[in-house]
Amino acid sequence: MTTLREQIETTLPIDEAFVFVADFANAAHWDPGVATSERIGDGPVGVGARYRLGVRMGGRVAPMEYRITTFEPTWRVVLAGSGLGVAAVDDIRFEATPTGTRIDYTAEIRLRGLLRFAAPFAGGAFARIARDARDGMQRALDQRAAIG
Repeated sequence: MTTLREQIETTLPIDEAFVFVADFANAAHWDPGVATSERIGDGPVGVGARYRLGVRMGGRVAPMEYRITTFEPTWRVVLAGSGLGVAAVDDIRFEATPTGTRIDYTAEIRLRGLLRFAAPFAGGAFARIARDARDGMQRALDQRAAIG
């Protein structure tokens, strides 16, 4: 298993940052590793909400499905995802700061099946993906703060 940790600070208020990031239908707007993201079904964003993502892996886009397992507005959302040969748990925590919001993002990625043999060599690629996602989230939240 690979554990990745990233942190950002934005001037966007915590309630707005939480609503945007917790709804994984927005993932394609901030994560360059996500080609597509959409909500599966209706109802409010919360425990049990499901999302279908197209995740860029190498030169292809692989499907993954995520489900919210923990939803504690405005401070924490946890999503569990799975796809062909991969499982992930994304734990995203929000903290109000004097100037906006700090977000701590931890992702645990487990390769399964034949992909598990690549796990010892995937750390660098996963770290790059995490940095790109962090930078994309920073840009998207800062843009939202500038508009609001």
